Amino acid sequence: MDKPTPPSNQPASREVKLDHHDSVRNHVHQQVRSEVERLERRIETLRLVKAPHAAIMISTYERMIDRKKGFLQNWDLRDGGAS
Repeated sequence: MDKPTPPSNQPASREVKLDHHDSVRNHVHQQVRSEVERLERRIETLRLVKAPHAAIMISTYERMIDRKKGFLQNWDLRDGGAS
C-alpha cells in the first residue's frame, strides 16, 4: 500500500509552539531522574543478592546512570528544567 501524499498546495511544515518548551524540559528532566532512581534501586538490590553476574550488571547500570546524569548536565536539566 502506498502512503497518501499531502496536497502540494498545503505546506507540510509544523509550527513550533514555544510556550510548551519549559513543560517539555521539565517532563524530560523528571523522566530521566526517575530512570536514574530506578537504576540506583536495582544496583542496591543486586548488591544484596549474590547473583552470578551481579558485578557486570552493576557496572552496566552505573555507566547508564553516568550517561543519564551527563545528559541532564549537558542539556542544563539538573534543576528541574529551565534555568
